[in-house]
Amino acid sequence: MARGLTIAASNDHPHAVEIAWLARGLKQPGGKLPLFDEWGQKVSSRTVRFCIDHGWAEPWFTNPLKPDWLVCKLTDAGRKMLEGRGE
Repeated sequence: MARGLTIAASNDHPHAVEIAWLARGLKQPGGKLPLFDEWGQKVSSRTVRFCIDHGWAEPWFTNPLKPDWLVCKLTDAGRKMLEGRGE
């Protein structure tokens, strides 16, 4: 059990992909986070879940046309984390 806790604790820092995705919400009204990256590819659900699980993003609303897509916004904790990194 302790081994699992050690692994989880070491994975608490965002990687470049999470930082880049979250930073895009800084310039959007309400902190809306994009569904697609700058190359038009859908943002990985793993990236979205990782950020939600760490409190940096939160679900905002359900997309009626694509209910399986999670529309999120940046949280205050996400803004603070980015500010601490100089974003």
